[in-house]
Amino acid sequence: MSESGYGRSLRGRVAVVGVAESDLGQVAPGLTSLDLCGQAAVRALADAGIAKSEVDGLFTASSYFAMAGMDTAEYLGLRPTYLDGSNIGGSSFVSHVLHAATAIEHGLCEVALVVYGSTQRSDGGRLVSPTRPDTYEGPYKPRYPVSMYALAAARHMHQYGTTREQLADVAVAARDWARLNPAAFERGPLTREDVLSARLISDPLTTRDCCLVTDGGGALVLVSAERARELEANGGKAPAYVLGVGEATWHRNISRMPDLTVTAATDSGRRAFEMAGLAPADVDVVELYDAFTINPILFLEDLGFCAKGEGGAFVEKGGIAPGGTLPVNTNGGGLSYGHPGMYGVFTVIEAVRQLRGECGERQVAGAEVALAHGNGGVLSSQVTALLGTADTL
Repeated sequence: MSESGYGRSLRGRVAVVGVAESDLGQVAPGLTSLDLCGQAAVRALADAGIAKSEVDGLFTASSYFAMAGMDTAEYLGLRPTYLDGSNIGGSSFVSHVLHAATAIEHGLCEVALVVYGSTQRSDGGRLVSPTRPDTYEGPYKPRYPVSMYALAAARHMHQYGTTREQLADVAVAARDWARLNPAAFERGPLTREDVLSARLISDPLTTRDCCLVTDGGGALVLVSAERARELEANGGKAPAYVLGVGEATWHRNISRMPDLTVTAATDSGRRAFEMAGLAPADVDVVELYDAFTINPILFLEDLGFCAKGEGGAFVEKGGIAPGGTLPVNTNGGGLSYGHPGMYGVFTVIEAVRQLRGECGERQVAGAEVALAHGNGGVLSSQVTALLGTADTL
């Protein structure tokens, strides 16, 4: 079908008015993933100035519960009129921004809570997944999911000349941002040499090319633009308006990925920019799902910030670090800030805080448009969201 006018009616109609994380890193013994959902939800609602009793829309996903919507609603004591438990991996919560905006716009709920929690580090401290091996991939015994991303990295290096040093620069840039963020899990110095000399996990990726494994949760609160303006007028924080969101998926298993160097972010980004009426040049700050160092390189290309094959040169020697060409993953990302199994909700949280001007030393001056991008599966599900201040409407 034609994508002309894709979702244009949603532009600026809904806003994020509350964001928060739960306790992060490695949490106190005995806490569960639902406890972290509860922490994040309470804090995000307080950030929004909205009572829990007003929440009538719940959007969540989980690696622990097959029926996450019902489990989370029960734990939080909610009886939502609209419930969405769609799980498309780490991109789920960026997707939920679109679903929540649509539900609010059509009167299916008035206060939407997007929430996630995981105790993955406390549960074992390894990057694990309940995903069953694919029939055609299982016999080769890949290490899920790192082997899949290593495959994409190796192909990009072969096809475009991307170097191990450029991949390492992605991790170094993330650490440089994390050192400005008191909440980041890893804040020590990190150099190219540290990344390159780290233990090899799946050629060409070392441990420092891989995301952290932490506990943590996050939550977002969305309302209509009208309600958002009322909250701000009554002393609330500045809203972050939803300008555009696009979703896309081309495959589930890496062996069926059409091209290992091109992701469905080409579609999700185009749809988000079309809805927003914007272009990559309009974006002030970018928050990408960086489960592995190849991810930002691929997504910067596919979202239009540089040409295909030029991502390595774009990130080289601080291109996306503080003071670089484009601020990317300003909280430290999944590589240094934290990564509790699914990272997508944190891209939105950081985007909102940048638009509010709440980020202290890592604040991007004058940020008015922020991009948050989620990735699910093995470069499978891609969701792109554009958020803006009132000046962008």
